[in-house]
Amino acid sequence: MSQEQPQEPAPKQEEEQKLPPLSPQDFRAYNQKAEQMEYFHAHFRHSWNILWDATTANKRPSNMTLKQFINVGLQFAQHLEVHHSIEENHVFPYLARRMPEFQAKGRGKRAAELLRQHRQIHDGLEGFEKYLEKCVSGEEELRLDVLREKMEGWREVLWTHLDQEVKTLGAENMRRYWSKEEITMIPM
Repeated sequence: MSQEQPQEPAPKQEEEQKLPPLSPQDFRAYNQKAEQMEYFHAHFRHSWNILWDATTANKRPSNMTLKQFINVGLQFAQHLEVHHSIEENHVFPYLARRMPEFQAKGRGKRAAELLRQHRQIHDGLEGFEKYLEKCVSGEEELRLDVLREKMEGWREVLWTHLDQEVKTLGAENMRRYWSKEEITMIPM
């Protein structure tokens, strides 16, 4: 009869170091990039909601012409593309120097989640924008049910991304990687 050897307890994983509370002044200093990002993201949310609400009600806003409504969608797409391009070419590489959330370690699951989200958003954004361009050219007539279909597939990842990116740039996370002085040097 064999006796089982008592198993040694697994080594405890070091708990994340608890940082002292931030003063209101320090919080503002560390949170400034999140606030800047939230400013842009609020604009994207507003434009999305105009479009989404119309597709849900199956009625264009009464204060907008068809052309104005379509332009809201096209401007949304163009502004989001420019915003992501600036992030990917300037902001994310800078942040990636210290922050794993922005490090592109390859494609697919190895890429940073925020970058994967960009790709998923752009996959959906492409069909959305092409549809609206066809509506402008007269090639297609705008149908709100079709527009909704063009938005549904990437809606969740867009909203998750808008929130997650701001949270990642928030004071509690940023202070783990940057000094207050360094925060001001981050391009955005």
